[in-house]
Amino acid sequence: MSEASTETSRAAPSRALRTAGLAAAVIAVGVVGAGIATRSRTESRLAERTAAQSTPTVAVIKATPAAATGALTLPANLQAFNSAPIFARTSGYVRKWYVDIGDPVRAGQTLAVLDAPEIDQQLVAARADLETARANQQLAASTATRWRNMLAKDAVSKQETDEKVGDLAAKTAVTNAARANVSRLTYTQGFTRLVAPFGGIVTSRSTDIGALVTAGTAASTPLFTVSDVRRMRAYIRVPQNYSAQIHPGMHVTLTLPEYPGRAFDATLTRTAGAVEPSSGTVLVQVEAPNPDRALKPGAYAQASFPVAGASGAMALPASALIVGEKGTQVAVVGNDGKAHLHTIRIGQDNGNMVEVSAGVSAADRVIDNPPDSLAEGDAVQVQKTAVKQ
Repeated sequence: MSEASTETSRAAPSRALRTAGLAAAVIAVGVVGAGIATRSRTESRLAERTAAQSTPTVAVIKATPAAATGALTLPANLQAFNSAPIFARTSGYVRKWYVDIGDPVRAGQTLAVLDAPEIDQQLVAARADLETARANQQLAASTATRWRNMLAKDAVSKQETDEKVGDLAAKTAVTNAARANVSRLTYTQGFTRLVAPFGGIVTSRSTDIGALVTAGTAASTPLFTVSDVRRMRAYIRVPQNYSAQIHPGMHVTLTLPEYPGRAFDATLTRTAGAVEPSSGTVLVQVEAPNPDRALKPGAYAQASFPVAGASGAMALPASALIVGEKGTQVAVVGNDGKAHLHTIRIGQDNGNMVEVSAGVSAADRVIDNPPDSLAEGDAVQVQKTAVKQ
């Protein structure tokens, strides 16, 4: 065999090995590339799934025009026309009390009597000081009179006479001060009798015989409360949208849960005439006669005003409201797919439905039952179901 044929036979296996190596490298690169592509698709799908799960799915509703009603019903708390907490004006011990809760009283009637021995002794000492001052004044008066008479006869100097007259004036001032101190202590001693300032009923009693009463301190509590319940009043906050229809003399109907089916006629007597900026309401006062004492101080009532519905008001379920530091808000889904918080003004609260006078329109997509963690600008996903009306 020639040398050329031998070299040719040796080169053939070398080319075959190189070809096999290249094929194996290509296959390895393909496998690695396929694995990287598969992992990239998996991570992309996982990221999309995670993003979808982190975006809350919400149900949206549309605000509807509030139904026009013939009356505006608002909450009210009844108060006695006159109510006075009775405090002690002097310290002492309760000797006796004469009335209890529910008892009728007349103006000036004694409610309780206190023992104040310190005041009694101070009054005795003050009266003694007054007697001493009066005696000194009388002596100074007689001395001044004698010196005036002697001055007329030139028996004494004018300087000495002026001194005696000045001494009389000083003693007179001391007497007046002692008399005023006696009057003060006499009045203070009179405060040991607690009396009713007007006729009414006793609505509270917080003392008993032997109890120590300390007057003039921040911790002092009223011993009694007297309320005149012959006529009742209530302060009510009326939304601004209805304020133009509210006027003194208007008849208002009061209803109470303990008297189903019974209505009490009241008259609007006063209006503040100004809108409170924080609530957007006008404060009004209504009064109602109470001949049978059916109306009780502190009772909850519903006040119905005969007014027309507010124009432009929208109705929303209470479940759509967000109450926080910025007031009452609703979450609205914008065209960018994000939640935006709108501050609203509630015109009337009907329990499960509220009447919104400002802050939302019929075109807004309001989120119902918004998540507690929902914040301004958060992305949301709207349910595929039809929008609830």
